Amino acid sequence: MATTPQQSGGPSRRRGPRTRSRASHSLESVLAGAVEILDESGAQGLTIRALAARLGGGVASVYWYVSGRDELLDLAADSVIGGVLDATADVGGEDPIEDLRTIAVTMFDAIVDRPWLGAYVLRNTAVQIHSLRLYERIGEQVLRLDLTARQSFHATSAVVGYVIGSAADLGQEPPEAVISGEMSKEEYMAGATAQWRALDAREFPYIHHIIDEFDGHDDRDQFLGGLHLLLAGLRLQANR
Repeated sequence: MATTPQQSGGPSRRRGPRTRSRASHSLESVLAGAVEILDESGAQGLTIRALAARLGGGVASVYWYVSGRDELLDLAADSVIGGVLDATADVGGEDPIEDLRTIAVTMFDAIVDRPWLGAYVLRNTAVQIHSLRLYERIGEQVLRLDLTARQSFHATSAVVGYVIGSAADLGQEPPEAVISGEMSKEEYMAGATAQWRALDAREFPYIHHIIDEFDGHDDRDQFLGGLHLLLAGLRLQANR
């Protein structure tokens, strides 16, 4: 998983359709349709043909806006991150650490319910302008701290990596038994908790120490706890 922006080619160029027929959609409608398919079926369900069918046109009308499936995935992810950028437009208070917390939580909430999204955030900043600007916004809060360039780079990478990694982990597809309806998520977690409780406490002392916290824990609260530790460490480093 990349924790810093990556580029996979030169600047994005819109390719025209393979025929002379005019595009029958807009880039916004193409990306909205792509996000709908991704939310419903994941990355494996998104093809140019499936998207064209949903939009009610031919594949050429999609190729008018994107060069292929990879660019479509990158831009669809970036369109979601655009919402995070809008939602954090007002950051800039007295405490940059709290501004980092606001951005991180907003970013996490956008990703955690979309298991497909974590793999494509900041994947190709040559075309993902919203993602690049969000990375810059995070970095600008770090820039307000008394840190060296190296420390700033590490701090920004740590925040981005923790948010994306946690959201991707917590938002991953449930076990097959839950998907099939054989059992609820609560029943599955209760079974896992029972297995842990049955472990030998002498061999697994840590698990027995935290088992009551694990039992029925809230995933978002778990994320917020880790974020607090990360930002507390950054505050100490910056003498804030």
